[in-house]
Amino acid sequence: MKPFPSIKLRLALWVYGAAWHLLLPLILLYLWRRGRRDRGYVAHLAERFGRYRARMEGAVWVHAVSLGEMRSAVPLIRAFLARGDRVVTTHFTPAGRREAERVFAPEIAAGQVASVWIPIETTWAFRRFFRAFRPAFGLVMEVEIWPRMIMAARGARVPLFLCNAQYPLRSFTRDTTRTGLRAEVMRGLAGAFVKSDLQAGRFAAVGVPNIHVTGELRFDQPIPPEQLAAGAVARAAWGLEGRPVITIASAVEGEDATYVAALRSLGVGAREDAPLIVYVPRRPERFDEVAATLRAAGFPVARRSEVLDEALRVTAPLAAPVLLGDSLGEMYFYLSLADRVVVGGGFTPAGAHNIIEPLAVGKPVVTGPVTWPIEYPFAEAEAAGVARSVPDAAALAVALGALPRRPSVLEPMANTMDAPRSISAKKNPEGFEISDFFAAHSGAAERTLAALPEALAAARATSR
Repeated sequence: MKPFPSIKLRLALWVYGAAWHLLLPLILLYLWRRGRRDRGYVAHLAERFGRYRARMEGAVWVHAVSLGEMRSAVPLIRAFLARGDRVVTTHFTPAGRREAERVFAPEIAAGQVASVWIPIETTWAFRRFFRAFRPAFGLVMEVEIWPRMIMAARGARVPLFLCNAQYPLRSFTRDTTRTGLRAEVMRGLAGAFVKSDLQAGRFAAVGVPNIHVTGELRFDQPIPPEQLAAGAVARAAWGLEGRPVITIASAVEGEDATYVAALRSLGVGAREDAPLIVYVPRRPERFDEVAATLRAAGFPVARRSEVLDEALRVTAPLAAPVLLGDSLGEMYFYLSLADRVVVGGGFTPAGAHNIIEPLAVGKPVVTGPVTWPIEYPFAEAEAAGVARSVPDAAALAVALGALPRRPSVLEPMANTMDAPRSISAKKNPEGFEISDFFAAHSGAAERTLAALPEALAAARATSR
């Protein structure tokens, strides 16, 4: 067996570390510039250098870099808390940290959860992090490969696993046909809990040890029932029954023009029978920009903050053909308004975002042609007839043009915050049953917990 790390990787890590130190002023400038639009980027700045007021030795460490990763981690963190563990979550973006602080506010107040910034990619900053928390083990959500994080965890003898992991084909091809340095870094992990057998094969092919197939945690995400109830009330108050509604969820930079073209083709704002559009940008920094873009394109816009109060109660009539979702943490409300959902990101090279949330509330999904980040479960959802991709604005307009009548029997397909998980046998608006789809893919949190003892034992055996 080749020694780890190789001389080539040691040299690469030295160059990588030197680059981080040389670029530190630019990193601070980046945080400052982002902080001008979102003050969260510059709050608790000392934590980014490994200085923490919080201490929580022996906790489970969950790294969820941003909002999507944090949401996928929620059911697993709930499971850890239920068995008596304490949890420290780390993040890079304010959206991820705010979600942790919102969802786990009671547990944070009780000292069961701590939420902090991940330190910058330097050895000394991570040493401070491990001195402060001394976690029992770490779980990195999705595929976040940070060399210093992995090597520092290895040096501190903290087993660090990828969790809810997938290895997109594009990344796998690059790592197996070029230098292979990223693949070698991954061999420094203690193991991986992956989404499917296909993903397990890819990780194994580059030498990642200790792999366990546990599924997709997002299928276990809790749905806040108050948001679904608020959506039903808002539809009635705004007289939307019988009117088609399309939610564009997690729209990102670079695809607004595509959506504008599709909305024009649908006659939004020009025809009485045109659908209402609920337009939800992915990042809060874009709320004003997107509102201005839509208005410049000729679409009257009402903002969620103008027609609803903080509790999602209707405070004003909805007199515009476009409702801008200028809030965070309320995606299920926006989804509950819809007959069909467009998931953002698919019309950009970065690729489509999570399709599970709309499917969980029984809404068929359309996205753009770039689906490699969600290879699993998009291929399975497409085969089940509950999701599809389209190549451009014209095809998007066609896909959205013949909206079905909204059924009164539609029920969510996943568990709510206050109720045990139940799979509905109802059909979505296009008539496809998705109960079997969800039943086949749920339970990842339980499988991850069940696999942990074996994974930890294997990791500790190999580290001796």
